[in-house]
Amino acid sequence: MSKKPDYVVYNEEEQRYDAFVKPYASNLAAPVIEQPDTVNWKKTNIHSANSQFKATFDEIKEQYQALMQEYQYNQLIYNAKFNFEPIVGHVYHLYSKQETYFLSLLAPEECTFTFVGSFQLNSDKIWKKIDRK
Repeated sequence: MSKKPDYVVYNEEEQRYDAFVKPYASNLAAPVIEQPDTVNWKKTNIHSANSQFKATFDEIKEQYQALMQEYQYNQLIYNAKFNFEPIVGHVYHLYSKQETYFLSLLAPEECTFTFVGSFQLNSDKIWKKIDRK
């Protein structure tokens, strides 16, 4: 049997023409099969994905820093001196004097020590820094 030209779709194993079963066009009048340009698509989407990852990372980093700040304040307060049992929901003030920290009921206007911050004890026994207005 003679070799068929490339544009003729002939299955030699089955000895039949099978262009109709192919998932692509096989005649000369068919449109050209072009591979899509995925490089531009990848560049655009990689940039978008990386921006999303960076935003998420920055958000987590900010949360971590806030958590560490809260942890350090709690360590500072729990290691500070005080002669009373703090009540949940009340505001207390942290002062330092010669590198010694102490917790007080006195507001910064009523005290001459170095004011560190005002804190409130929540129900989880975690001290939350509050802004004085």
